Amino acid sequence: MSELIIKPASEARWDCVSFGEVMLRFDPGFGRVRNARSFQVWEGGGEYNVARAMKKCWQKRAAVVTALPKNDLGWLVEDFIMQGGVDLSHVIWRDFDGLGKNTRVGLNFTEKGFGVRPALGCSDRGNSAASQIKPGEVNWEKLFGEEGVRWFHTGGIFAALASNTAEAVIEAVEAAKKYGTVVSYDLNYRASLWKSQGGKEAAQRVNRTIAKNVDVMIGNEEDFTACLGFEVEGADEHLTQIETESFKKMIQTAVAAFPNFKVAATTLRKATTATFNDWSALVYYQGQLYQSMQRDDLEIYDRVGGGDGFASGLIYGFLEGKGPQAAVEYGAAHGALAMTTPGDTSMVRVEEVEAAMKGKGARVIR
Repeated sequence: MSELIIKPASEARWDCVSFGEVMLRFDPGFGRVRNARSFQVWEGGGEYNVARAMKKCWQKRAAVVTALPKNDLGWLVEDFIMQGGVDLSHVIWRDFDGLGKNTRVGLNFTEKGFGVRPALGCSDRGNSAASQIKPGEVNWEKLFGEEGVRWFHTGGIFAALASNTAEAVIEAVEAAKKYGTVVSYDLNYRASLWKSQGGKEAAQRVNRTIAKNVDVMIGNEEDFTACLGFEVEGADEHLTQIETESFKKMIQTAVAAFPNFKVAATTLRKATTATFNDWSALVYYQGQLYQSMQRDDLEIYDRVGGGDGFASGLIYGFLEGKGPQAAVEYGAAHGALAMTTPGDTSMVRVEEVEAAMKGKGARVIR
């Protein structure tokens, strides 16, 4: 694995740009979606969550590339994004027909889970504005060539929405590499999304094409297996008993197939209950494996977004030149903290992450 080289901040307008769908999340608190009478509403999206954390937690210059309809739900998402401080200048706005037949905002109804009841997601995102993004719609030359981007992040959830979004992701990562932008990709395999696109065979075909232009590949054992065809010896289905050496062997195989990979990273989660998880992370960089602090019986308030929190902390560590050990610690600590608050997005600041990295327990902050 070669060294990860990141262009200096002075040569780019943006520290981080994310490409993907931003949905509205309807949260019934600790109740059930099926009998809820009220919901709290958040914005969220696997790719966008990273850009938002880059701005709100890590104080970096962040932008999102997505599409929204010109109606009150689209403007609600816009308002959420503005609150997060993420730039909207590369958002595609689509005309709305009054019914949602031509375009709409994707909705995601998500339960937190509690104890023996796991978290549950129920999506209503068909025909969304972002799922219709096609190659040629985004001016990547302007973004990467004229404005400049240090780090570009996208993922497998967005690529799985439709054949056109997969093609748009391929176009985006090729443009990013042309201009020396670091590309990270979260495999994030969802069988339900790939089912209508051709299943695992299509997932591997698309993701292996995208992977050719990825510097930083993120995913757990299921992701690497389903999306890229690599397997971890001795790991169970949910990656709860993975041996670090087995993961290292799998990554070495992946790097042999994709020598462009500079970093490979995974979170390790063992969910004893929805409320208590063991949590840590691994990073493989330049032939060495780096493991974060192990957090056993981590108390979870809302697990959604923990992986995105990890990704943003990992990115921050490398952007700041802190090295792979610090990067995996920033990522794991931020992911842990992101799961202590409701909603998909992070609600912490870098000082809180660094306190958690030092193993400081909960205490009153004055």
